[in-house]
Amino acid sequence: MGAWLYLICAISLEVAGTVSLKFSDGFRDWRFTTLTLGLYAISFWVLSITLRTIPVSTAYAIWSGLGMAAIAVIGMVFFKEPVTAIKGVFLLMIIGGVVGLNAVGKH
Repeated sequence: MGAWLYLICAISLEVAGTVSLKFSDGFRDWRFTTLTLGLYAISFWVLSITLRTIPVSTAYAIWSGLGMAAIAVIGMVFFKEPVTAIKGVFLLMIIGGVVGLNAVGKH
């Protein structure tokens, strides 16, 4: 159970790093640039801890898939990016893939 909590933490750090990247203005704002690099570094470190227990194929797929889905939702909600039905379908496909990989990984 601990590895899954670490994975959730790694995902959250990666998402926060990506939001910070948006505010870094192409790495021109040193504060957000530093925050971005730090959050990504800590996210990778925490992800590496999960790999002690969770297979790399499962952990990375969940880390990247849920991170990508979270960023897409954050972009639509907070950054007013366009919301379309096709985006919704693809987000559901990402989440379905993560759930499927998790289910297969347990067998």
